[in-house]
Amino acid sequence: MKKLFVIFFILATAFVSACGNGAAVDGSSDAGGKAETIIYESENGPIEVPANPQRVVLLSGYTGNVIHLGVNVVGVDVWSKMNPTFAEELKDVEEVSDENLEKIVELEPDLIIGLSNIKNIDKLSQIAPTVTYTWGKVDYLTQHLEIGKLLNKEKEAKAWVEDFKKRAEAVGEEIRAKIGENATVSVFEIYDKQLYVFGDNWARGTELLYQAMKLKMPEKVKEMALGPGYYAISAEVFPEYAGDYIVLSKHANADSSFQQTETYKNLPAVKNNRVFELDGNGASFSDPVTLEKQLQFFKESFLGK
Repeated sequence: MKKLFVIFFILATAFVSACGNGAAVDGSSDAGGKAETIIYESENGPIEVPANPQRVVLLSGYTGNVIHLGVNVVGVDVWSKMNPTFAEELKDVEEVSDENLEKIVELEPDLIIGLSNIKNIDKLSQIAPTVTYTWGKVDYLTQHLEIGKLLNKEKEAKAWVEDFKKRAEAVGEEIRAKIGENATVSVFEIYDKQLYVFGDNWARGTELLYQAMKLKMPEKVKEMALGPGYYAISAEVFPEYAGDYIVLSKHANADSSFQQTETYKNLPAVKNNRVFELDGNGASFSDPVTLEKQLQFFKESFLGK
């Protein structure tokens, strides 16, 4: 029965959408002159979206951006649902996926947001206006401004970006004054049985540390990870990528046995208690909610504040 309902809903929505293709370029208004929709210039061209979305489904990555702008979320991807940073905000929110069309229909979203590589974009677009973004196409702060434009909250997004940049730069200046301008920082992650080292734009605090705070990465990290964003390494070569300070993103079930080896224990960063561990489940995001938490974490870790 549910499948029949989904098929009927998608066909009906497609019919209504086809009939409404003559909507004004600037969006539509209600009887009182208040805009009901706006036109958002997406990567794939202009798209009509609600001026005040009430039920947003997020299929990848941008949950913290939407939460931070105070917009109601009714469905999220598994990674967002598992993220401890969003635990309170998402406690009553449904977990969905790009293949879970029936469940998404039941949630009655008025806007769907996801990455450009999600499946079933055509079908999702028949349920609600669907806007996708290519990961890394713009920097992390510009991405928040884009989400702000989409949600008709550009002013709020811009105010946060400007304020956050100032605060992050100030903390960076304090850190560099304490550890030295030439001190290096490496960002690693242990996921399952694999080790990764990161460049300056792949979450895990990298945008904050390298871009906003202007801390330095070791030359080997710059050589191998800066371009692609991350680089898989073995435990044996870990010391080649280790900076004076280490930020280590750890997943709960990851194999961290290399931390018990003499090679690891003899690293200067380890011997000097300069290893700062992040919860891997929440580290792979670079939205305002996550960034605010990471800013405080790095401030406490590097400065003891």
